[in-house]
Amino acid sequence: MEAIKDLNQHINRDKVVSLLSDLVKIYSPYFQEDEIMQYTHNWFKERGMDANYHRYHEKKVTNFRGTNVIGRLTGKDEGPIVLLNGHLDTVQICEGWTKDPLGAKIEGDKLYGVGALDMKAGCAAMMLAVEAFHNTVKDFNGEVLYTFVSDEEGPYGLGTDALILDGYTDYVDVAIVTEPSSGFSEEDFPCLCLGARGGWNYTVSFKGRSAHAASPEKGIDAIEDAAKVLLELKKAPLYQDSKLGTGSIAVIDFKGGGAACSVADTASFTIFRHTVRGEDLSYLRREVEEAIRRADIKSTATMQFREAPHPQSGGFNPYIVSETNPYTKAMKRSIEDVTGKDPAIAYFPSIGDFNSLGDRAKLPTYVFGPIGENYHSADEYVEIDSVVKTAEIIYHYLVEILV
Repeated sequence: MEAIKDLNQHINRDKVVSLLSDLVKIYSPYFQEDEIMQYTHNWFKERGMDANYHRYHEKKVTNFRGTNVIGRLTGKDEGPIVLLNGHLDTVQICEGWTKDPLGAKIEGDKLYGVGALDMKAGCAAMMLAVEAFHNTVKDFNGEVLYTFVSDEEGPYGLGTDALILDGYTDYVDVAIVTEPSSGFSEEDFPCLCLGARGGWNYTVSFKGRSAHAASPEKGIDAIEDAAKVLLELKKAPLYQDSKLGTGSIAVIDFKGGGAACSVADTASFTIFRHTVRGEDLSYLRREVEEAIRRADIKSTATMQFREAPHPQSGGFNPYIVSETNPYTKAMKRSIEDVTGKDPAIAYFPSIGDFNSLGDRAKLPTYVFGPIGENYHSADEYVEIDSVVKTAEIIYHYLVEILV
């Protein structure tokens, strides 16, 4: 553990503020990440570290050509391969900001900006932890694979999807995603998430029969039937998971209509369904079919999951990591040693690249990052000290299991 001495020279508030400010000032909504990827690539290269562009092209749905930045620190002998993963894209700037969303304004311990919390702060912590490890640890076993991805905030998580499809995760032993675990879980820092709920998007469409609005009984009102099914669906009993709690059913779109002064012959609604273990696609389909049966409608109803680039990328499955896993125990030790506190144990309430790593890549995947508020909304901010601590904890963890 000699490498941890004088860590403050390598990870400190000034370095966090400088790097994070640079990242926040680069506007990088999903599908527009080229500038921030170039900055990150050059940042590593200028410090004598490995960095490469990973290009991918999703042809079926989005026709998006994306870029990730990937680098490696390789030890002298075989050992664990640790994946550090973070996304550099953000959501679009929304209405209501009282600060400059690209200004990286600092007030006390808060740094404001779009993506400051979700999740440029986590990426800055990763970058500084990797740099510190590179500069202070000369002899270690195993490998650190650091990946900065695009399109996490977009519809399919294409950046991390491409990592999995192209084999980058094949030989990895453990993954850390520095999403703001405390911010999302509403727990005090430090908070370690040992899994996450899943999520799927589907649409239920209705075909009725048009009729003049003066004689609606002669038609079949697709809007009315859609509303009946939707109300029954919202009554569906939700499965109780011992770790993840329950899923949720959120209506994100409702459409319907016909000719003027006519009964609507078509309608549809779209659901985002957060899921827990045991709620697979067959379960969700049966859930909808049961709601249709209970609603006793006359329209014809059909359910369809959203179109996806490939079958595994249509949605996100839930996952958990055991508290008895040796990598979990090492992560808790690192958090305790750096902060002097036992981490709150939680499970991420929504979806992200960690689902793909934890479920599809079958990796013990930890979500751990800084605290702040207002992610995906106006005046988003991160608490700077928690970014410093996140970087120190990642560094400590790398030393713990590789040195």
